[in-house]
Amino acid sequence: MAHTLSIIGLSGTNGSGKDTVGQLLQDKHGYFFISVTDLLRAELRRRNLPIERSNLRELSAEWRREKGLGVLVDQALEAYAEQQERYAGVVISSLRNPYEADRIHELGGSVIWVDADSRIRYDRISKAQRAGRENEDGKSYEQFLAEEEAEMHASGDAATLDMASVKARADLTILNESANLSLLEQTLGQTLSQAS
Repeated sequence: MAHTLSIIGLSGTNGSGKDTVGQLLQDKHGYFFISVTDLLRAELRRRNLPIERSNLRELSAEWRREKGLGVLVDQALEAYAEQQERYAGVVISSLRNPYEADRIHELGGSVIWVDADSRIRYDRISKAQRAGRENEDGKSYEQFLAEEEAEMHASGDAATLDMASVKARADLTILNESANLSLLEQTLGQTLSQAS
């Protein structure tokens, strides 16, 4: 099934390079890039709560229960609407619930799954020392895997994370195991041309 690429949803495992792909889509292809996790982080800061993966999961479930299962996509689209004439489209990163992928498809967009080996992803996060993400990133490899497992599978509550179901709904997959940004750019270009 062919989709227009004016709306792209990005999902994938932690440390796979979703934000890097989103930034490349902005810098090289003219998309507006927004991470729904950044929206959640801003709300946690507003509430004076620690920015930890467990708090991010709880807040996202709270919003889905209160405002609908596609709320994070809709909030990202609101931010995009204010300046959409300046961009070729919007790329919304960090989809973690299957209804977010469904919302992207409902709007005529495509979902890209980004992945890499777990050890590669853990090493990336450990080395990056991302500012403001110390509570999220400062984990042992075992904790990293346990958190990923908690986010991958449905809990029986439609408002919680279920990344395995998002992966199953993805239209395209990018395997991002190289540290070579040029290779990622090339892979992304090929992926976009496949979807056209």
